[in-house]
Amino acid sequence: MDYRKLRMSNDFNSSVIAEFRANQGRVGGMFEGGRLLLLTTTGARSGRPHTVPLGYLPDQGRVLVIGSNGGARRHPAWLHNVLAHPVVQVEDGPFVYEAAATVLSGPERDVVFARAVESDSGWADYERRSGRELPVVALEAVPVAGPPRAAGDAPSSPAAVLRLVHGAFRRELALIRAEVQRSGAVLGAQLRVNCLTLCANLHGHHVKEDQGLFPMLESAYPESAAALDRLRAEHGTVAVLLERLRSVLGEPGLAREELLGLVDVLTGELVAHLDHEERVLDGVL
Repeated sequence: MDYRKLRMSNDFNSSVIAEFRANQGRVGGMFEGGRLLLLTTTGARSGRPHTVPLGYLPDQGRVLVIGSNGGARRHPAWLHNVLAHPVVQVEDGPFVYEAAATVLSGPERDVVFARAVESDSGWADYERRSGRELPVVALEAVPVAGPPRAAGDAPSSPAAVLRLVHGAFRRELALIRAEVQRSGAVLGAQLRVNCLTLCANLHGHHVKEDQGLFPMLESAYPESAAALDRLRAEHGTVAVLLERLRSVLGEPGLAREELLGLVDVLTGELVAHLDHEERVLDGVL
């Protein structure tokens, strides 16, 4: 084993992890503008926690990570840990959650890996250099009651958590817009999945607000009813845009310009809504 390379790799990972946690998931350098999470596994032999930064792919209800190990011939250590202890911890931006890790196989693995290669040919380069089939692991959050759990020293008051959730949506919109701009004439399958995942997450967030948060606030603060009704109306406007986005994503001949225009409209409407909602709810929460 080349201990010098191992030490350099550990030092690099430690610096990325520190920057990630200090900036609520934002990292510069080679990771700037990309999707990055921290995966904490339990050592297969030691039983100790091990944390690594990994790029990921959205996949509607779960996220996917790939065991490239930089194109090395051996699988990464975190994969061996996952096989021994499939319950892991994921830090996704400012939030942390427990997840069940599943190593995909057969046609399912091949389909999602092909999507990954279509969006970034580097995955194919890693697989070719490694001489092995790169494992694809799905991470699916274990359901828990209550609001998202903030990572580390992130604020945990309802208003602060709401702002963190909104910030995550703003960032995802910016990432998708940049991905659409970089895309070619034919939109890739992974980009479509990224958009559909955003649609599903936004819809779920607004349903939780409409059915849970807003009725609770109306009961505790009757004077807020009119403002909350306006927020519900804005949710309706966003829902129409999300449905339009879902619809056009199913069109095989969808042009990049059409998708970019729709993403721009959605971004404008949604960011204005998030800003307004924060102003209305900040004092109440």
